[in-house]
Amino acid sequence: MLPAGRARIASALRAELVRPPPGRSQDLGEALCEYACTRAQDLRDEIVVSQMPLVLQLARRFANRGEALEDLVQTGSIGLVNAVERFDPGLGFAFGAYATSTIVGEIKRHFRDRAWSVRAPRPVQELYLGLGPVVDEMCQRLGRLPTVGEIALETGATEDDLAEALEAGHAYRFVSIDAPNAYGATLAQGLGDLDGELERSDDRIGLAAVLELLPERDRLIVRLRFMEDLTQSEIATRVGLSQMHVSRLLARSLAELRSLYGSAS
Repeated sequence: MLPAGRARIASALRAELVRPPPGRSQDLGEALCEYACTRAQDLRDEIVVSQMPLVLQLARRFANRGEALEDLVQTGSIGLVNAVERFDPGLGFAFGAYATSTIVGEIKRHFRDRAWSVRAPRPVQELYLGLGPVVDEMCQRLGRLPTVGEIALETGATEDDLAEALEAGHAYRFVSIDAPNAYGATLAQGLGDLDGELERSDDRIGLAAVLELLPERDRLIVRLRFMEDLTQSEIATRVGLSQMHVSRLLARSLAELRSLYGSAS
């Protein structure tokens, strides 16, 4: 639940109260300076309500992306409150630019949180979302795909942290059961049908047991290739190896699985 001051702001937002409140003659700069000195909550609320047009303008940029405008406005209002509370007039920066950055950041964080089908801790989410640009930049700088160790040094994270972030990334951007696949069919259309792979369930159980005998990295690569249907290039990016190295590990793992499964059966 929002604190009392923020609840009043949210109520004003829902009523689209976008006009500056009466009773104060000083301009925005003077009001911000006064609030920086007094920290008067009523003054803060008046400043926030007076800046509502900025929140509404920024929220509308993100409309039609699956979230209600009212929710985006309320999220943006929290960013505006934070901007007013953190703004230091003595630094000489324009409040509009600072508030815009803070509001947009809060709205984008709202979308990031909503995009996870299984909620991961915020540090894990942010690490996963930041890996793509880091790996791209390192590929250009090194002329090859970086290793997991190199990515860990670049990001300041441990290899265990990276593994946890990549695992959590599986929950990002889940797909609707009504979304068509490459053949135009949807998952919903197949619900209730007989499983054509039922007769092979014993084989799958036996293979799963044999798969556990592989080293952890080889087991991960096999699962990414044949269970998540990633390409070798995508796997290489995921695990921090070259595509050629991934190809060799896959070939070796498949040969070992054939040998182990043949012995088991």
